[in-house]
Amino acid sequence: MDLRPTQSGQVALLVYSALDRLVENCGESQPWTVLPATELERIREATGFELILLDVCIPERLRRGAEGDQP
Repeated sequence: MDLRPTQSGQVALLVYSALDRLVENCGESQPWTVLPATELERIREATGFELILLDVCIPERLRRGAEGDQP
């Protein structure tokens, strides 16, 4: 699960519709899991995310495993 702040200060949950899209948009070092959409509300309650971003491309400098990446 990847939560990222938006420019407006909201917390976004990044969601990918297929593994190939995740790898293409986040790089091969991005951890991942599969879960049913019915679990999103439970995850929102646990994490406080405010919006979902679907199939977003993360710039290479901000990807996991990039130089200077912090967990």
